[in-house]
Amino acid sequence: MTARGWRAPMLVAATASMAYGVWLGLLRVGWALPLPWSDQLILHGPLMIGGFLGTLIGLERAVGLARPWAYLAPVCTAAGAIVLVFGPASTSAGALLITLGSCFALLVFLVVLRQQFSLFALTMLGGAACWVVGNAGWSAGASIYRIVFWWIAFVILTIGGERLELNRLRRPSSGVRATFVGSVIILTVGVVTLECGRSGGATLTGIGLLGLALWLSVHDVARRTVRQRGVTRFMAICLLTGYAWLAVAGGLLLVTTVIVPGTVYDAVLHTIFVGFVLSMIFGHAPIVFPAVLGVVLEYRPFAYVPLVVLHLSVAMRVIGDLVDAFGRLRVWGALGNALAIVLFMTATVMSVSMGHRRAVHLRT
Repeated sequence: MTARGWRAPMLVAATASMAYGVWLGLLRVGWALPLPWSDQLILHGPLMIGGFLGTLIGLERAVGLARPWAYLAPVCTAAGAIVLVFGPASTSAGALLITLGSCFALLVFLVVLRQQFSLFALTMLGGAACWVVGNAGWSAGASIYRIVFWWIAFVILTIGGERLELNRLRRPSSGVRATFVGSVIILTVGVVTLECGRSGGATLTGIGLLGLALWLSVHDVARRTVRQRGVTRFMAICLLTGYAWLAVAGGLLLVTTVIVPGTVYDAVLHTIFVGFVLSMIFGHAPIVFPAVLGVVLEYRPFAYVPLVVLHLSVAMRVIGDLVDAFGRLRVWGALGNALAIVLFMTATVMSVSMGHRRAVHLRT
C-alpha cells in the first residue's frame, strides 16, 4: 500500500466519528433515532472535536512534517474515535487514546516550532497544548462543559495559526502582529480564568474570540482573493463567512457570559464548531484532500449549496436558541447542519470523481 493509501483508513475513521457525532447531536435536540448505548449522548462533543477534527488536523500536520512517527497522533485519535463509536461511554479507552493522540500532536507542533520559530507555529503549539489540557480533564472525568473551552481554544488557535502561516508572505506590520498576539493572549487568559472558576473568564474569552474574528476578517488574504473567480473565490467566501460566525460567538459570550449548558451555551458552541469550523473545513477541502490523499478535486459551483445550507441552518439554530417563541427552529437547524455535511461529502465525492476522469482523459 502506498503512503497515501494507508492514510485513507484514518480519514474513514474521522468521517465515521463525525457521522456518529452528528447522529448523537440530532438525538440531543430531540430527533427520535436509535441509540446503541444509553450513555453515549455525552460523546457528541468528544467525537466531533477529538475524533473528527483532531484526526483531521493531526493527519494534515503529519503529512506536512513527513516523519513516520508524526502519524501516531491521527492513528491514536482515529482508534479512540472507533472505540467510542462502538462501545459505551463508560469505557475509558477511547478517551485515553484521544488524549495520547493529542500528546503526539503537541510533539509534532514542538518539532515544527523548532524547525521554524515563528508566531504561527507558536500559536498552533498553544492550540495543541490547550487540546491536551482539555483532553486530560475529560479523561479524568470532568464534565464536558467544564473543559469544552479548552477545546474551543485548540481549534481556534490552530486555525488562526494556519491562516497566519498562509498570510506570512504579506509581511504584516508589527502593529498588525501585535493585535493578533493580544487577542490570542486574551482568549487564553479567559480560558484559564474559566478553569480556575473566577469571574471575568467568560468576558475575556468573548473579547478574545471577537478580537481574533475581527483580525482575521480584516487581515486575512481572503479579503483579496474573494474578488477572484472559481474555487479561489469559493474558498475566500467560506473563510469570511466563518469569521462572521466566530464574531457572533464572541459577541454572545461577551454579552451573556453564559458558560453552563442551556440554549445560549448551545448557540455559542454551535456558532463556533459548526458556523466557524465547518466553514473552514469546506474552504480548506480543495487544498487538504489533494495533499493528504493525492486526489484531484474538480471545482463546480454546486460547492456553494452545502455552504448556503450550512449558514442558513446555523442561523435557524441560533434564532431557536435565543428566541423562545422560535425554539422549534433549534431542532430543524440541527437537521440542516447534518444535511449540510451530507451535501458537502456528496459534493466532495463528485469533485474527486470528476477530477479523476479528467486526469485519466488527459493521460490518454
